[in-house]
Amino acid sequence: MSVFRIEGGVPLSGTIIPRGNKNEALPALAAALLTADEVVLDNVPRIADIATMVDLMRGMGAVVEWVGAHRLRVQASSLMSEPDAGLCGQIRGSFLLASPLLAREWKARLPSPGGDKIGRRRLDPHLSALSAMGVSWHLAGSTIDMSVGTSGFRPAAIELDEPGVTATENALMLASCIDGETTIYPAACEPHVQGLCRMLSAMGADIVGVGTNRLTVRGTWPLHGCNHTISADHIEIGSFIGLAAATGSLLAIDPVDPALVGPVLRPFRKLGISFTSEGSTLQCDGRQGLTVEPELGGAVPVIDDGPWPAVPADVMSILVVTATQAQGTVLVFEKMFESRLFWVDRLIAMGANAILCDPHRVVVVGPSRLHGTTVASPDIRAGMALVIAALAAEGTSIIQNVSQIDRGYETIDERLAGLGARILREE
Repeated sequence: MSVFRIEGGVPLSGTIIPRGNKNEALPALAAALLTADEVVLDNVPRIADIATMVDLMRGMGAVVEWVGAHRLRVQASSLMSEPDAGLCGQIRGSFLLASPLLAREWKARLPSPGGDKIGRRRLDPHLSALSAMGVSWHLAGSTIDMSVGTSGFRPAAIELDEPGVTATENALMLASCIDGETTIYPAACEPHVQGLCRMLSAMGADIVGVGTNRLTVRGTWPLHGCNHTISADHIEIGSFIGLAAATGSLLAIDPVDPALVGPVLRPFRKLGISFTSEGSTLQCDGRQGLTVEPELGGAVPVIDDGPWPAVPADVMSILVVTATQAQGTVLVFEKMFESRLFWVDRLIAMGANAILCDPHRVVVVGPSRLHGTTVASPDIRAGMALVIAALAAEGTSIIQNVSQIDRGYETIDERLAGLGARILREE
């Protein structure tokens, strides 16, 4: 098992390139199975979760090959309807295979998906949406069997009970294959959902309302192949902003699409970090020190998350670490996952002045003088947050279980070392 050995307290400098959005690449790979034609995906991150998805697809009979450093070619002339259960249990994105299998084979057998243990992650919205389009299902142990009757699929007015990202994506994929008009409301509208909409449109679907919470899909069958480029990961961008802020560094992030990062930048501004943009480059200056911006009347400010365009849940762990290095008090309110903040005890062990009020709220008083220690990475985003804390701390830290970080951040140790970070991967 790999660990990171990190010597903190060293300011960083330089330019870092955000990789492709993991949460767009996974549904894009699943969508490539909707057609027997060739699909080429560019800017795909070389991370562990993508490798797992590629292995799943190959096991189902698809040809998936890297034809460039970040380019994948997919061709699925035929598909097996039951993917490998062990691989499905490793990633949340495995349930995105439901719609391609149903569209191509009219049946699917999927075990419960894996992924980060950050709280309950419901499958009910997926099944409700699929049922509305003519899919029958039943639960057998931890496996869900799905099928389509002789009457086939039907367009529908889908009302999700929450704007879930992967439920919206599953609904989008199946609706894109059904003749007629399907509406999805309230739909997720995160950047990665918008990216999937663009890909499905390039494959032949007509999707109206991209970027809003009401999507209208006019499907067609068969869909055809396409070339699609994955957008830069706005969560990685947020991670690098937090890195600059917490370590008192001047960093440039390039490329950054301003249309995709507004909700990510807002909470960092509350913590006192300043940005300048020139072309596609976002420059983050943490050298001047951070001061929490109080609310009217001196009230303690609250940073909370929600569905896009609110602050993304995946950036909340990074914001907690950043807050430890800002002058002032802030309440971080993680509304979406009841176990997301349970890693904060590791940050407290490093010297953070923080109080975990309940599973959803933590009060952070800064600045705190962090010190090196040995901690384990519990999930992708908390793992990256601990790496940032270690780089901001005095002394040496050991980050264990870095395979969790590798699931979402490509060769992060090498990329940070390129900025001057003293970080080594050891077995």
